[in-house]
This record gives sequence, structure tokens and C-alpha cells, in this order.
Amino acid sequence: MDAKHEHLEPVDVALPGTWMYRSRKIGPVSIPWFASPKVQLGLVSFVCFLCPGMFNALGGLGGGGKAANDQKLADDMNTALYSTFAVFGFFGGTFVNKLGIKITLAFGGVGYCIYAVSLLVSVHHSVDGFNIFAGALLGVCAGLLWTAQGTIMISYPNEGSKGRYFGVFWAIFNMGAVIGSLIPLGQSINTKTNTTVTDGTYIAFIVLMFTGALVALLLCNARDVIRPDGTKVVLMKHPSWQSEFIGLWETLRYEPLVVLLFPMFWSSNWFTTYQQNAVNGAYFDTRTRALNNLLYYLAQIIGALIFGFAMDIESIRRTLRAKLALGLLFVLTMVVWGGGYAFATRYTRADVALKSFVFMDWQTPGYVGPMFLYFFYGFYDSIWQAAVYWYMGALSNSGRRSANYVGFYKGIQSAGAAVMWSLDSRKISYMAEFASNWGLLLFSLLCAAPVIFLKIKDTVTVEEDLANTDETLADVLPQGHPEKGVHNDSPEPNYKV
Repeated sequence: MDAKHEHLEPVDVALPGTWMYRSRKIGPVSIPWFASPKVQLGLVSFVCFLCPGMFNALGGLGGGGKAANDQKLADDMNTALYSTFAVFGFFGGTFVNKLGIKITLAFGGVGYCIYAVSLLVSVHHSVDGFNIFAGALLGVCAGLLWTAQGTIMISYPNEGSKGRYFGVFWAIFNMGAVIGSLIPLGQSINTKTNTTVTDGTYIAFIVLMFTGALVALLLCNARDVIRPDGTKVVLMKHPSWQSEFIGLWETLRYEPLVVLLFPMFWSSNWFTTYQQNAVNGAYFDTRTRALNNLLYYLAQIIGALIFGFAMDIESIRRTLRAKLALGLLFVLTMVVWGGGYAFATRYTRADVALKSFVFMDWQTPGYVGPMFLYFFYGFYDSIWQAAVYWYMGALSNSGRRSANYVGFYKGIQSAGAAVMWSLDSRKISYMAEFASNWGLLLFSLLCAAPVIFLKIKDTVTVEEDLANTDETLADVLPQGHPEKGVHNDSPEPNYKV
């Protein structure tokens, strides 16, 4: 325990008497109150398990489940998706702060279902207009959903548990993609050609995605959440559309160097197009695409849990953890993408377009190497996303400012993805796609270094979090609480309901 906390006495936390703040016990298992960060994280994880998790499983097959020679429609849909996602993601913090977590998440989940419906219809009829509309609508919905999710993940937990919260969320979210990958794998187990997945696959995704939108309605809003130490999430008590749009500018003015993280935001989905279409969708037969997809998202779970828990090791100062994470990202970028370069030299876009091209199956000699490469692409993706979320969470504990940070992240991330999906639809070479990924990732790390070395501190005070809001210390701290951030080795509070 550090000197800052070793003499603290347990704090009496008086919780409201309503059902939302009553803990439950089932045998030896204690269940936190409903409006606790843990329960709310579990619910939003399940929503993302069912909506974007299933979307990832579908998209990870390459071309939205379509055959390798029929991927242009999915490329165009994704271009529309990420174009609107960029706008509504960037301003997503405004909508989340004004409308609340529950509404934005529930509305966000609906778009995933409509997207999958449009892909199913396109298998039997030419409905390009509906497909593009579904992609654009999903961009709006996803921008709101992911901003709300990110706000929960980086502003609800205390400073000492943000890494673990990310790891648990990312594991549950990607378990949706793992289970979703089992659907086409089971239905295509004997398909050794590169074809479109079955109608049953699309129908299963539609049902699961709609269920996710309904689950979002069970969440409570950020104003109702009380942390285990009795503190509340910093928000605006009386948000207006004007105050929240101004809040975007105030966030940048408060921490202008955050713009140096923008290249990391831009590149965080840039590589997805290459991995899904140029690698998995182009080089492997249908059943092996499904298997690769499953392994990719299993690797995401492993990477997120390892990195997330490691980033909460309190025996290492947070400032040092931030720098070590940057070094790890550089090493992984050189090793994983160095291996990717060796694989990328094996084939071209023209090669896979030939009728004589033989798609790789898991029984093909030499499959083990590409299998491990794709596994580590997934592992790398989770480490990159985890680092971005952790860096944003280290800059602020404020729910309002965090919503804007996440909005910037998702908006810029999606703008990059829109550009890359558009380039892929224009059939640029696979090697050009690969080179743009490797170069952009390294450039992003270089840009981020000043923020990580100069702006990340060991703790953020509650006074800093309250800047540019209409709340006071009395609104967010319980009576008698010594400070906002309580480390995991601090005395447990006594709860009074």
C-alpha cells in the first residue's frame, strides 16, 4: 500500500434504499447492487456481445459472408457505414451526455439487426439502395452505441481497475464473435470452396442482434451509478444541446495534446479491411475463413485479459506502465506485421481472381503458419484497442469528458475505416493495403509518445475532473470521503442502505 492510502479509515457509504442499490447474495456469491459499475459493465458487455460481437463475426468472414468474387457490395456498405459512423461517433459524446446511456445504446443496437437483414435480402434480390441505407444507418447507430459503451468502460471504474474493466468487457464482447463464428463454421464444415454463407447463418445473426438491442433497455443511466467507494460519475447536472456541443471544444481546450492520439485513433480500424478481406476473405475457403475468424477473436480475448490486468498492476507507477505499454506496442508492430509481410508476398489480388486459384483449406499443407499469423493479428488488435482506451481513461475520470474522448476516438477511427473500405472497393493492391497499415501504425506510435510521456499522471484529482461542468465536490463525493480515487488496496467501505 502506498503512503497516500495506508492511514485511511473505512468510509461509511450510505446507499439509497431503492431496489437499484440493494446487493444480493446467492450462496457464497455476492452480487453488487444493480447501479454499480460491475453490473452495468456486465450488461453493456452483453449488449456488445450480441450486437457488434455478432457483426464482427459476420464481417470477419470477409465481404459480409459473401464469396471472394462478391465482396464489392459489403465494401460499399461499410464505406457508407464508417462515413456516418465518423460523424456521429465524433459528436457521440454530445448525444450520450444529453440523451443518456440507455437510450443511445438501445437505439444503437437496432442498426446492427437491420444491417444483417439487408445482407440476407441481397442474397436473393438486388437491393443495393437498401443495402447502402442499412450501412449508413448502422454508422449512426454504432457511433452512438460505442460512445455510450466507452463512457461506461473508462469513467465508471476507479483509476486502479480501468485495465481490468477493459479486459473483462473486451473478452465478453469478443466471445460474441467467437460464438458467432461457430454458426458459419458449423453450417459450412464441409464447404471447401469459397462461397456465400447460408440463409440460416444470416437469420441467426439477425435474431441475436435484435435481442441485444432489447437488453440495452435494462441499463440505468450514468447519473444513477454509485461506485463501491461511494463516488458518482462526473456529469453535467443540466445538460443542453448547446452545453454539450460547447463541451467538445472545452475538452480539446482542456487537453490540446490529445490530438496527438488522433493518428492512433485513425489507424485502429484501418487494418481491419486488410485482415478481413485481403487475408481471410481472399486466401482461404469458406470453412477455413470461419475457423480463422474464431481463432482471431479468441486471440482478442486472450490479449485483452492479459493486457488489461497487467495495466492495473499497482506496484508499478501508472506513468511507467503507460511508457512500457508504448514500448510493447512498438515491438508487437514490428514482429506481427513483419510476419505479415512474409505472408503478403505470397499472392496478389490478380492471383486470387483467377479461376485456377486454389483457396487454402485447414487440411492444406502449410496452413499452420497463416493460421498463427491470423491469430496474432487478432491478439495485436486487442492490445492496440486496449492501449487506446487505457490512455484515454488515464487522462480523465470524468464521465462527461470521457464521453467526448471516446467520441473523438470512434469518429476518427471510423473515418479511417471508411477511407480504407473505399480503397479496397477500388481494388488497390493487397501489398499497398499492407504497407499502408504497417507504416501508419508505426507513425501513430511516434505521434502518441509526447502525450504518454508528458500528460499521463499517476492520478487525476476530482477537481480536475469537475472542470467545465456544473457539478461540485458535494455532488460526486460521499460525506466523509477523503478523495475520489480509492485504490484496490485501500480499506473497504462500510455500506449503509
